[in-house]
Amino acid sequence: MQTKRMTVGQALVEFLSRQWTVDGTIRERTVPGMFGIFGHGNVAGLGQALQQYNLEQPDLMPYRQARNEQAMVHQAVGFARMHRRRATFASAASVGPGATNMLTGAALATTNRLPALLLPSDTFATRVADPVLQQLERPHDIGLTVNDAFRPLSVFFDRVQRPEQLFSIALAAMRVLTDPAETGAVTIALPEDVQAEAVDVPLEFLQEREWHIRRPLPERGPLERAVAAIRGAKQPLIVAGGGVIYSEAEQALRAFAEATGIPVGTTQAGGGALPWDHPQNLGGIGATGTTAANRIAADADVIIGIGTRYSDFTTASRTAFQNPDAVFVNVNVAALDAYKHGSQLPLIADAREALVALTGMLGDFRIATDLSARIADEKRRWDAVVDHALAPTGGELPGQPEIIGAVRGSVADADVIVQAAGSLPGDLHKLWRVSDPLGYHVEYAYSCMGYEIAGGLGVKRGLLASGDERDVIVMVGDGSYLMLSSELATAVAEGIKIIVVLVQNQGYASIGHLSETVGTERFGTKYRSYDEETRSFQHGDVLPVDLAMNARSYGVDVIEIARGSAAIDDLRAAVATAKASERSTLIHIDSDPTVYGPDGEGWWDVPVAAVSTTDTAQRALDEYVQQRAAQRPLLG
Repeated sequence: MQTKRMTVGQALVEFLSRQWTVDGTIRERTVPGMFGIFGHGNVAGLGQALQQYNLEQPDLMPYRQARNEQAMVHQAVGFARMHRRRATFASAASVGPGATNMLTGAALATTNRLPALLLPSDTFATRVADPVLQQLERPHDIGLTVNDAFRPLSVFFDRVQRPEQLFSIALAAMRVLTDPAETGAVTIALPEDVQAEAVDVPLEFLQEREWHIRRPLPERGPLERAVAAIRGAKQPLIVAGGGVIYSEAEQALRAFAEATGIPVGTTQAGGGALPWDHPQNLGGIGATGTTAANRIAADADVIIGIGTRYSDFTTASRTAFQNPDAVFVNVNVAALDAYKHGSQLPLIADAREALVALTGMLGDFRIATDLSARIADEKRRWDAVVDHALAPTGGELPGQPEIIGAVRGSVADADVIVQAAGSLPGDLHKLWRVSDPLGYHVEYAYSCMGYEIAGGLGVKRGLLASGDERDVIVMVGDGSYLMLSSELATAVAEGIKIIVVLVQNQGYASIGHLSETVGTERFGTKYRSYDEETRSFQHGDVLPVDLAMNARSYGVDVIEIARGSAAIDDLRAAVATAKASERSTLIHIDSDPTVYGPDGEGWWDVPVAAVSTTDTAQRALDEYVQQRAAQRPLLG
């Protein structure tokens, strides 16, 4: 057997450079690049390997810099979404805090079912120097390191304790990374001494290898049972999730909906599964959904979930589906999700393949005329609500809905909106009119504050890698911006253009609203000076923090929107200017955080204090008890 003498770091980098994902006629590199922040642990391992290849073969494994380890993973996730899970970046970190900075990113990737390859460095396998700087010591388990914290957050975890282990570990990691039913955070812990050790690498290990995406067909028996249930339905409803996007099933979904007349409600991950103005698209469903989708959902007797994980927001904390005889036909590539809600009609299959099969077998089935009329009426009513919500009010401080309206009206249908946390996801789910399958990326499985700018940069990388020049619009509140804005420097360093709309709320707008609903009156959610008299942050002066000036310090172009009745017109002009520019631009606009989006008649279960001394909390408890009475187990 022919071998090549290499370090473990060099072998891993060269191995990753030769892995290819194949999905039908599409063939692309599974790991087209690597992020890395180097310190003790990886500077002489992966760092040396990347530097060597950068000199000798710069296209082998392109290196990209980042400013925060968590942000590296967020970029990888945004990239993977744009490539429909066929490709992602690797993220390398040093020992200790560098590695643990990636934990939030790992949880986000796994929760969203999006691939990310994590390469945290570990302390000495030989323990020749023990303990080393930044090493965690636990007396009950000396072998435990901080990297063991990745175990519950990853869909795959292993540690290369000896150089020879790399071969089997790397191959096993790639299998999981490219498996649509298992993918998420894939973690290979790399002890700092092992990374730099020499090993004889079989040349076969370094040859090009293809990983074919599995698109499993539905089994005959479950398919026939699903068809029978749908044929017997009086009021069926489709819940379209992210699986529709990842399997490129948009056209199959459209054909199925048009052939049967069955309406569609979309999850956050499923945004773009159908164009917003399609007759069967009722918009977002659940806690942040539309009245159109939620009213139809309340009476639905057969719920056809396609590629959805059925989060509590999708089911409105199990209050969305009120028909006592409702059953679930769950189409999903992952058995975990196909069996949700005790479904006796799981269809474990690729979304596109299942939709094609269902369409063919349902033949001339079509929903009743009166239901079609109701769907059209509910959609028409909601569209009018959205028109009103998006319209400028001319107030001194615009509300978030009209800010969304101004941005949406100023961008192209193909442009991508990126968001993750706060009050924006709820308003976007109801109000953003999505026209393109890849035009809506709201990370809402983990809803991670700080994701937006890093994720948006990853989205733009993903588009550029495909030769796609459309713009990426990041909308972010001041709370999320303060948590992780550092990747603006990365955008400047590489000349990658994103447009950031920073909505200044002077606090946590979403949690503030939530705080009001549970009777705690926005406690701890305002950005104000500490008031000694009340011993709180509720009544002090507004902070003199200038986020527009902060953004300028990163080197991006900044446009500040002045308060006043012309703010919305100025915002439209600013977006047009940003789109015409070749540089990254941040647009800063003040908003009124107490102006909320329209009510979509969804609910979210957030417990209220069972005993309290405040009137507001007591009133909130009374309302909570009433709302909770509508919950049902959803077993069927």
